[in-house]
This record gives sequence, structure tokens and C-alpha cells, in this order.
Amino acid sequence: MRIETQRLFLREMNMDDFDALYKVLADQEIMKHYPYTFDDTKVREWIERNMKRYEDYGFGLWAVCLKETGEMIGDCGLTLQNIEGEMLPEIGYHIRADQQKKGYAREAAAAVRDWAFTNTDYPALYSYCKYTNVPSYKTAESIGMHFEKEYPDEANKITRVSVIRREDLK
Repeated sequence: MRIETQRLFLREMNMDDFDALYKVLADQEIMKHYPYTFDDTKVREWIERNMKRYEDYGFGLWAVCLKETGEMIGDCGLTLQNIEGEMLPEIGYHIRADQQKKGYAREAAAAVRDWAFTNTDYPALYSYCKYTNVPSYKTAESIGMHFEKEYPDEANKITRVSVIRREDLK
């Protein structure tokens, strides 16, 4: 599996990506809106969980790599997430700190959006985050998503949900 954009390619991640992914997920500033801090074990579990998703669903969070160098700078992909009690397809993304504010999250998320609407039957795609995670929901909006709702939850205090429907792209 490989998705290409102008500057990036997305591919299935594997354990060889541990060090690169650790730089993203263990960065407390990047993950400050996440419910917990990542350590070695949690990063390995993250990779294993996504490898299992590839087997089970044909998708998951993929490694985001720079075309120019092949370097992995984060992850982005489609996962099924519990959003207010319903399992929904969610586009998620995490980009390493020194590669942020270059449009990579938007570029990768737009590619995942297009891949999902081409390769799945989902009528809508979602993005959700802690209500204080402005960069995350601004990225969702930059690929055509719009505010759907907010709801209280234990992990985020308040979760903000954005959505894009197939018909939004027509």
C-alpha cells in the first residue's frame, strides 16, 4: 500500500519505524492534547495495533514520509474510533515538531480522505480531538471538514468532532 502526494508518500508502518515514530508520539508538546504520555511500550503497541488494522481492515495509520529523502516524519491514516458511542471512520494525523507548519498534515490528510472515499463505502469521514487542539481541527477544516458537534467525555473533557460527507466533495 502506498499513497503519493506532491511532497509525501504514505506507507504501512512496521517496527523499523520505531525510532522515527517515537520522536513524534513521545514529544510532550505534540501530544499535549492526548490523554496519556507515550513511552517505548506504548509506541511499540501503536505500531502493532496499526499492523493489525492493515490485516483486519486494509487500512490504519500509515507512515508519512518525505518523498525527497524517504524520512518518516509522522503518521496519518484512517482508523475506526469510538466517537460518542459509535464506531466511525476517523482521519488521524501526527507530524514531528520540526516538520509542522509546512502543510504536511493537511497534504497527508487530504490524500487519506481521497483514498477512503475511493476505497471504502463510508458515507462520511470524521476527525475528533480535544476541544483545545486548535491545530488539529484547523487541519481537518483545511481538507473540507466542518464542525459537527462537541460532547463531554472522560479522556478529553470535551471532544470536538469534524466531518466531511461524500456529497461535500461534489
